[in-house]
Parts: sequence; structure tokens; C-alpha cells
Amino acid sequence: MTLIPSLLGFTLLAAVVTVTPGLDTVLVLRQALRSGRRSAFAAAAGICLGALVWGVAAAAGVAALFVASQVAYAALRWAGVAFLLYLAWSYLRAAFRGGGAHTDLVSGSLDAPGEAFVKGLLTDLLNPKMAVFYLTVLPLFLPAGYPPVLVGALLAGVHACVAFAWFTVIIVSAHAVRGFLTSRRGARVIDGSAGVAMLGFGLVLGLER
Repeated sequence: MTLIPSLLGFTLLAAVVTVTPGLDTVLVLRQALRSGRRSAFAAAAGICLGALVWGVAAAAGVAALFVASQVAYAALRWAGVAFLLYLAWSYLRAAFRGGGAHTDLVSGSLDAPGEAFVKGLLTDLLNPKMAVFYLTVLPLFLPAGYPPVLVGALLAGVHACVAFAWFTVIIVSAHAVRGFLTSRRGARVIDGSAGVAMLGFGLVLGLER
């Protein structure tokens, strides 16, 4: 496989993986509906950076350590579970307390762009499935005769660009209905739904064998 077919094939796969609803989509959508476009784009940037880090780590062989070592994989998995449970707790607490569009940041309902970026980054970095995905898929698209780390970074960059484009569609679409959903009742529905989704993702990751 040469470089161009490799890029085209991986771009198609990245598009399919990106548009499949999952943890990243829930996080960005919640930020777009509750915290606004700046925080949503910041969360999307953090997620894309995390994907880029995992892509380079997989190409360099670092990600293999988390899959080969049961202790390292378990540590990463439980760190991810703890982070997801923290997000679930904070969102469900915000839903229970209620609050509209102008809820104070201290309440946990709204995230500043910097906080949203960190949450997006940790969502990907603490997800062991990202390590497994890149470690399993990336070698299939590494053409012979090219530095693996550079090509891995390029492919991960493609994934990040595709993901950011998709998140942009989500953010713009969410902004169109944000006025209605930032009422007190709508805000509680958003936070409650996001909290339940994060709790579900955390339980699935925790019970995974």
C-alpha cells in the first residue's frame, strides 16, 4: 500500500468511527448546549489532541505497553472509569440543582473553555479503547518505506481533522436550538441526560473484561 491509498482508506475509516455516537459526541454536544460554542470547540480541540497523542504513541510502540501489560491497562482503565464517574456526578448534580443559561461556573453546570479543553483531552487520553483502536488499526495503514512515527502522526492528524469537522457540525446545529434548551427545565434535561450517559460509559468501561 502506498501513501495516498493509505490516507484515503484511513480517512474513510476515521469518518465512520467519528460519526458513530459515543463518549466524545456526548461531551461536545453537552458543552455546546450548556456552555456555549467556545467551550464546545475547546472540548473538541482537546479530544482531537488526545487522538493525535494516541496515534503517535501507537506508531512509536508506546501504546503497545498498555495493551501488553495487564497492570498498565487496568490502571488506565480505572483512571478512565474514575474520570467518567466524576463527569457523571457533576452533571447529575447540576441537573438536580437546576439552573438556566446563566448558571454560575462554581455550580458545575457550565465549563469555561480551558476546563472544557482539559475534559476533552482527558476523555481521550484516559480511554484505553483508543490505545487498542490505534494499535490494532494503525499498522494496517502504514505504507512500507516511510517512517512509521511520521506516518502515524499524519494519519492521527487526519482523524483529528475529520473529528473536528464533525464536531463543528454538531456545535453549529446545537447552537440553533440552544435558546430553547437553556431554559431551567431544558438545562436540567441536558445535564441529566449527559450525566446518565457518562455514568453508562463509565460502568461499561469498568465492567469490561
